[in-house]
Amino acid sequence: MAKDKAIRELEDLPGIGEVAAEKLRSFGIDTLEKVAVSSPHDLSEQSGISVDAAKKAIAAAQESTTVNYETGEAILQKRKDIGKITTGSKDLDEMIGGGVETNAITEAYGKFSSGKSQIAFQLSVNVQLPKKDGGLEGAALFIDTEGTFRPERIAAMAKAAGLDQKKILENIIVVRALTTEQQMLTAERADKLIIEKNIKLIVVDSLTSLFRAEFLGRGALSERQSKLNSHIHRLQTLADKHNLAIYITNQVMDNPGILFGDPTTPIGGNVLAHAATTRLYLRKSKEEKRIIRLVDSPSQPEGECVIKVTPDGVKD
Repeated sequence: MAKDKAIRELEDLPGIGEVAAEKLRSFGIDTLEKVAVSSPHDLSEQSGISVDAAKKAIAAAQESTTVNYETGEAILQKRKDIGKITTGSKDLDEMIGGGVETNAITEAYGKFSSGKSQIAFQLSVNVQLPKKDGGLEGAALFIDTEGTFRPERIAAMAKAAGLDQKKILENIIVVRALTTEQQMLTAERADKLIIEKNIKLIVVDSLTSLFRAEFLGRGALSERQSKLNSHIHRLQTLADKHNLAIYITNQVMDNPGILFGDPTTPIGGNVLAHAATTRLYLRKSKEEKRIIRLVDSPSQPEGECVIKVTPDGVKD
C-alpha cells in the first residue's frame, strides 16, 4: 500500500484544491497551523467546501503540525542575541529598553508632522552603524506607501554623523508601493533580498495608508482587517526568521466615542494592537520638539519623553 502524501501546503489537505486554498489565503488562512485552529463552519464558509470536508481538512492539518516546547531559560538565552538600533535619542532609547529591537515590531502612530517618518529615516541610517555605536552593521528595506521617502534628508543625517552619504543611501533599498498588493508582495518576496543585502531593518511608512484608501466602508472592513492581519504576521515572520527589526508608522483618526482626554486613535484596530510589540504615540510640540509616549511594551513600563527633530536628525 502506498504511503499517504506528505501534507506541507494547503493544497495537500483532503478536500482542499487550488481554488479553495486560494480563497483561504484571501482570508489570511495561509498556513496549516491556521487551518488546524479554525472551526469547521468558518473554514467551510471561507473556502466554499462542505462542513464535513472542512472537518477532515482540519483533522489532517492538526496531525501534520507540531507544537515546539521550550523552557523559559532557553528563551532567555535566545534573547541575548536580540539586537537594538539606537533612535538617536538616549531618552527614547532608554524608554523603549535600549533601542528598537530585532525580532519585534515597533509601531509609531500620530498625526501629520509628528515625527514618525523622521525616526524611520534616522533608524535607516543608524542600523548601518557598528554595533558598539548602536547599529547592527546591516542595510535597510524601506517600503514607502505615501511617497514620503526623502534621500536628501537621509544624506543630511549621514553627513551630520560623519558618515559616507553615498554609501548610506546605497544601503537603503526603497520600494514605492502604490497598492496593497504591491505592499504585501514586497514582504512576501523579501527573504532573498534580506540575505543578499544583509538587511537588518524593515520600515513600512505607512502600514495602513493604502489599506485605508482601498477598503472603504463597513462592508470592506472584514476583508481589510484580514489582509492587514496577514501582512503584519508576514512582517513578524521575517523579523523572527532573520533576526531583524520592523519599524512601522501608522495613521490616526479621532474617536468620537472619547468625550474626555485625547481622542486620537491609531488605525488598524485590534489586529494591529495585538501584533505590534512596542507602540509609540507621537505628538508635535513647540518648534523642533516631539513628545513620545510609550503606550505598550512587554518589558517596559509606560512612559513619556521629549525628543528634537533637528536638521541633523533625531536628538535629545
